[in-house]
Amino acid sequence: MGIPFRAVCMALLGLLLLTALAVAMVAGAYDISLAEVWKSVAAHLTGNDAPDIPKVRDVIVWKIRMPRLLLAAVSGMALAVSGAAYQGCFRNPLVEPYILGVSSGAACGAALAILFPAALPPVPLSAFIFALLAVSITGLLATSRGVVPPVALVLAGIIVGALFSAGVGVMKYLAADTQLREITFWMMGGFHYASWPDTRLTAALVLPGIGCIWLLGWRLNVLSLGDEDARSLGVNPARLRRLLVVLATVCAAACVASAGIIGWVGLMAPHAARMLFGPDNRWVIPASALMGAVYLLVCDTLARTLTQAEIPVSIITAVLGAPYLLWLLRVKGRELYGN
Repeated sequence: MGIPFRAVCMALLGLLLLTALAVAMVAGAYDISLAEVWKSVAAHLTGNDAPDIPKVRDVIVWKIRMPRLLLAAVSGMALAVSGAAYQGCFRNPLVEPYILGVSSGAACGAALAILFPAALPPVPLSAFIFALLAVSITGLLATSRGVVPPVALVLAGIIVGALFSAGVGVMKYLAADTQLREITFWMMGGFHYASWPDTRLTAALVLPGIGCIWLLGWRLNVLSLGDEDARSLGVNPARLRRLLVVLATVCAAACVASAGIIGWVGLMAPHAARMLFGPDNRWVIPASALMGAVYLLVCDTLARTLTQAEIPVSIITAVLGAPYLLWLLRVKGRELYGN
């Protein structure tokens, strides 16, 4: 028997991810060859020194570019898988990871931490806490008699997001010039402050969540049939939806806390994965993870190299993402998701 088409596509996506990572490692202000990158990474992984590489290049490879690019890849995976999980939960292809208030809550937490650094935890932790708080409030507002209707959850998320966004607006109005610039720059997203502790912590939160969502992929397929059919097949739709929302929210909140608000990834990658692999979430979820990682690596590389000053990565994701979704709307239309 030949190798299945889906397996070939998944292998090609993995190869594309490695290629994007390799290109991103050598791209930048300093001209570093792939051989030097390999020597530096191999030396640090084995606990040895890299005597053939100048110290400054070794520092750039291992302490600056490597944690940044790994954080970008992990964040791309988190946003893409969160988007796929949300779209499956709500059976709505236009839902994205920030629909329940994650981004606005994180922005509010970050703004508070910037304005009152002595009274609140550091910016990433404050953003993470407020992101989870926003989604928790959304869940409480949407709950009616112990039941959380999907439509009510989305509407509550819009309301909570608007309230937290209003809070951010008030804080930006009251902030000093330096604080206002910091808040604005954080909200535009980027990996310029990436470090190994940030990357390890984000990966520790995101990767187990992605794994759990992937293991629930077949249940997500059942959920797409409707709540009544899901119950008849032994799946509790309310419990499954609640679990998936929690897992996806933690993944998205961890990404936002470490990199700021980065749009379009959670909307684009699941759509592209469904175009290539069909509606089966057992394939869509890992494909979304790989596509999200590749896409965010490419966008971050462009953000670092297009101009002398670094461009916020969310600008690049929007510039590339909007035309893609416009093409998808014009060419594919309803045939992708319609019954």
